[in-house]
Amino acid sequence: MAEGRWRRAGLVGLSLGVVAAGAAAGVAVERLTVGRDMRRRARAEIDAAAPFGSLRGRPLTVAAPDGTELYLELDGTGWAGTPFFDRPAPAAAPDAPLAGPAVAGSATPAAAAAAAEPRRGWLGRLRAAAPVDPVELPARIEAAGGLSNALGMSGALGSLLGRTATPPLTVVFCHGYCLNQDSWHFQRAAFQDGLRLVFWDQRSHGRSERSRSYLAGEPAGIDELGGDLKAVIDAVAPVGPLVLVGHSMGGMTVMALADQYPELFRERVAAVALIGTTAGNWSGNSLGLPSYGAKMLHRVAPGVLKALGRQADLVEFTRRMGSELTSALYRKYSFGAADVDPAVERFAQRMLEATPIDVVAEFFPAFDRHEKTAALAVLRDLPVLVLVGTRDLLTPPEHSEAIAAELPDAELLIVRGAGHLVMLECPELVDHELALLLERAAQRSGAPLPQSVRELAERTAAPGASDGSPDGGPDDEAQP
Repeated sequence: MAEGRWRRAGLVGLSLGVVAAGAAAGVAVERLTVGRDMRRRARAEIDAAAPFGSLRGRPLTVAAPDGTELYLELDGTGWAGTPFFDRPAPAAAPDAPLAGPAVAGSATPAAAAAAAEPRRGWLGRLRAAAPVDPVELPARIEAAGGLSNALGMSGALGSLLGRTATPPLTVVFCHGYCLNQDSWHFQRAAFQDGLRLVFWDQRSHGRSERSRSYLAGEPAGIDELGGDLKAVIDAVAPVGPLVLVGHSMGGMTVMALADQYPELFRERVAAVALIGTTAGNWSGNSLGLPSYGAKMLHRVAPGVLKALGRQADLVEFTRRMGSELTSALYRKYSFGAADVDPAVERFAQRMLEATPIDVVAEFFPAFDRHEKTAALAVLRDLPVLVLVGTRDLLTPPEHSEAIAAELPDAELLIVRGAGHLVMLECPELVDHELALLLERAAQRSGAPLPQSVRELAERTAAPGASDGSPDGGPDDEAQP
């Protein structure tokens, strides 16, 4: 009897944790098979066959302001030729357990800056090189593909004027709550060519170390994550134009960075993408529940999760056992469409299962305290993409609409039928929109735009997106 009560308590705890996290899918195969052993074998077959989470970059660790070791990977061909990237790689441990420090190289701001191009700013403050004979300038413009390319998309202006060209765009991807950097699997695959990609695990998530400040008794906060992002940028991308992409809690991290370091956005940030996120007032979110149930959840969930965190071993055992109830909750709070690839659902579930229940409890209270509406003013002069699914129950469209209301020039896209994990559910659409954003970032900064990105931007947009008009709603039919 006692064992049964504990097991039920674990299931309830998992359910609350999943409602809070909403960052994983149920296993579709559980709806097609009966019996725990059959489900376990089916999961193992999917795990063995699916490539999700298999893409890896150059591993590094960066120390956060409180000393927490943050795990990150550098990817993309834009790093080629830089001493920082081409020196012998340290031993990587891509298969090491998640939610713990990785054994990898380390990066410091001084080392990265010394190895990067010794220049500041972009066009007006470029490092001088050999002067160009004015007679040769027309020929160089023609070789660059015309003046428009030379001035904008090709990034060749500096070279034409006898100065060092603007380095490639550095795109920093910030993942969401209870996920890790692998949630950007499709985007990592799509943007390899000619860009400098940075993927990092937020503190206590993925392969990053458990937050030292939290273990010392300080409550977790979004502002702390903004400081972590600054440490990552300082360590591996101290110069050159930046594009910041944040999903869910990652979007909040970007806003916290803007609040703390507005000069970074004025001087170096060329574009921002905020995907399925909120600038504040998250406590008013119904989470798809009746009004009374939502209020109760916001009131009691932090305490319940904290208590469950003290029984982490029991809860983790229950999570691994799996059930139809938990699978349904995973799916409800992660995806909107009925026909999501079962391998994608399984991939998302594995990310959630890798996030310990005490980490779920660590960050949940921080969302009610998150309020960064005023910080959005820092983004008003930048190209900004705001994207959300109509069936996102964790950060519903009204949160993205509120962000867009503060950023009149931002592009607001509402994806019909998509849920919270829109970048996994609708990767082609998200990749296309990010390519368009990168195109605008290259034009703004003078950085080179890879041909593959240009071609992706020129493709016809995948169906399912609206421009933020009230035509679509949560009950729209899902568009693949």
